[in-house]
Amino acid sequence: MDKIGKFLAGLLIGSLVGGTLGFLLAPAPGAQTREKIKSNINYVKDEVQKAAAQRSEELKQELAVLQKKA
Repeated sequence: MDKIGKFLAGLLIGSLVGGTLGFLLAPAPGAQTREKIKSNINYVKDEVQKAAAQRSEELKQELAVLQKKA
């Protein structure tokens, strides 16, 4: 085979192997990915709200203690 033939054979084989691996290792479909992102955003939002509420209670308790001392 000449250089061009070897190059084209390598290109064809590489394309087939790459395409096959791409199909086998592809991430979830777009709709599924968007749903997962929404779920994660909602989870983080809920956790932030819980942490804020907990910290708010702690600060209220500290304020009450400080007001009693004054």
